[in-house]
Order: sequence, then C-alpha cells, then structure tokens
Amino acid sequence: MSLTITLLLLAASLTVVAFANWRERRERPLGKAPLVSYPALQMIGIVFAVLLLAHLFSILTGQPLRGRRMP
Repeated sequence: MSLTITLLLLAASLTVVAFANWRERRERPLGKAPLVSYPALQMIGIVFAVLLLAHLFSILTGQPLRGRRMP
C-alpha cells in the first residue's frame, strides 16, 4: 500500500471516529434507541487508525514492525 492510500485511509478512519463521537453525544428523545451502535463504530475506527499509524511508521522508516517473538 502506498503512502497516499495510507494517509487517505487514516483520514477516513479519523473522520468516522469523529462522526461516531458526534452522533453519540447528541441528545435523542427518550425511548428511541439508535439504529447503529456508535461506540462500537468509534472503537472499530480507532483500531483501524492505530493499525494504519503502525503501517505509516513502517513506510516512513523503511523497516517493518516486528513482534516480540520475532528475532
């Protein structure tokens, strides 16, 4: 994946996180449940953003991120 695509996906995931945060904080009438679970959508966006940040770090440094078990 190129740098441009990574940055675009990172911006999109942060936009989803901001939108979900905004929708969760809005007041809604009593007895009306939302159709979408905005905290779950926000958490998915945050996890995706963290993965994209790790990928961006790999692209910029030129070295892949290694786990603890890899020598």
